[in-house]
Amino acid sequence: MDGPGADGSGPGGPAGPQPLGVVVTPTGDAAVDAQLRRLADADHLAASGHLEVYEDVHRGLRDALAALDRRPGPAGPSGTGPAGAPPSPRPSATYDNRS
Repeated sequence: MDGPGADGSGPGGPAGPQPLGVVVTPTGDAAVDAQLRRLADADHLAASGHLEVYEDVHRGLRDALAALDRRPGPAGPSGTGPAGAPPSPRPSATYDNRS
């Protein structure tokens, strides 16, 4: 058989690394998007080089997630209730609670 084999090899031996062509949709978070783009580096490496790229991306995604915990959140409502909740409304002085 002169054509490529089922394993992607040609008459001269196995083919080199081939990109998978996976489409990556941007997330809108610059740190996460940079890590997702880094995954494309594995397309040009032999399988033995994938682990280093995957570990690097995993580390970067973990750092991006940890950064979310360090980022200050929005200010809560001011009030005197528990945990910054607004105070409970007081009953009207004109309302009669008797049955």
